[in-house]
Amino acid sequence: QLVESGGGSVQAGGSLRLSCTASGFPYTRYCMGWFRQVPGKEREVGATADVDDGTTYGDSVKGRFTNSRDNAKRTVYLQMNEMKPEDTGMCYCTTAGDCGWLLLPSYSSWGQGTQVTVSS
Repeated sequence: QLVESGGGSVQAGGSLRLSCTASGFPYTRYCMGWFRQVPGKEREVGATADVDDGTTYGDSVKGRFTNSRDNAKRTVYLQMNEMKPEDTGMCYCTTAGDCGWLLLPSYSSWGQGTQVTVSS
């Protein structure tokens, strides 16, 4: 199970921190990721955090967002700075045994999502 929190509304240039707490699976062996969904568009990767703490970022968030995981708390955090209106969307936490499987429904699990809105 994945439970996200920390979404909300912010003005452009502001910051938010999303949290995703995991339960029910061997968290330290799984890749954790964040995706954004906007109605009518495909899901866009925000960031991933692999079991070795290696991180990747989508091109639109590089340099602004930081993804980190706290294994003791079974929680992954997405710190979002210098936010832009185009960051608006429903943000989902997801997990899979391999980061390359995060978008495969049969191999991944998703949280309920948390809404992020950035106003200009």
